[in-house]
Amino acid sequence: MLTLGVNIDHVATIRQARRTVEPDPVGASVLAELAGADGITAHLREDRRHIQDRDVKLLRQTVRTHLNLEMAPTEEMIDIALNIKPDYVTLVPEKREEVTTEGGIDIANNLSRFTDVVSRLQDANIPVSWFIDADKIQIEAAAKTKALFIELHTGKYADATNPEIELKELKALEIGTKQALDLGLRVNAGHGLTYWNVYPVACIEGIEELNIGHSIISRAVLVGLERAVKEMKLAMRNQL
Repeated sequence: MLTLGVNIDHVATIRQARRTVEPDPVGASVLAELAGADGITAHLREDRRHIQDRDVKLLRQTVRTHLNLEMAPTEEMIDIALNIKPDYVTLVPEKREEVTTEGGIDIANNLSRFTDVVSRLQDANIPVSWFIDADKIQIEAAAKTKALFIELHTGKYADATNPEIELKELKALEIGTKQALDLGLRVNAGHGLTYWNVYPVACIEGIEELNIGHSIISRAVLVGLERAVKEMKLAMRNQL
């Protein structure tokens, strides 16, 4: 069954706008789980623009489903993951100047170093997922690192400006999913998915989990987090 991972970064974004204590992303994770979230995702960025170290420590203690820690494959973040022991990590590219993650990570041109990163984390019983584009070369490289998962970047599909481009990007996600499965990888997907475009991606056979944050938190500002999470799960089944 397809599951939903709720990204709570933007609860922390609102908090950090005033450098105060509310809203609390840890409290938000509890509400999301009560509403049916199957996992909680948080991205600890190098510049700490939203999620803070304290949040990750508390999330590890309180999340009852699974905690997916998004992070760049840097020494600082590897040390944090080895200390916190999330249920798994998703390794992502990161640039300080970007508003949000702009694309998948380039494994193919960093294969030796990234293979070592995967080994260090998975030897500590922390499964690794790579956030990558639905690109044949990158999917093959992900498999070579011995990571257990990939998360396909759905941003190009979400940003499509007409039905033809949308269909093309959806097909790329379908092909990428099949290729990954054939290589023994497990597949998640996410980035830019909304209540209005999630269903076609949810229909791709073989994807296990969709990680969605901004759209859910945006809706939650208006209708509450529990309703927003429940409605996303309905949208994934085309029942909204």
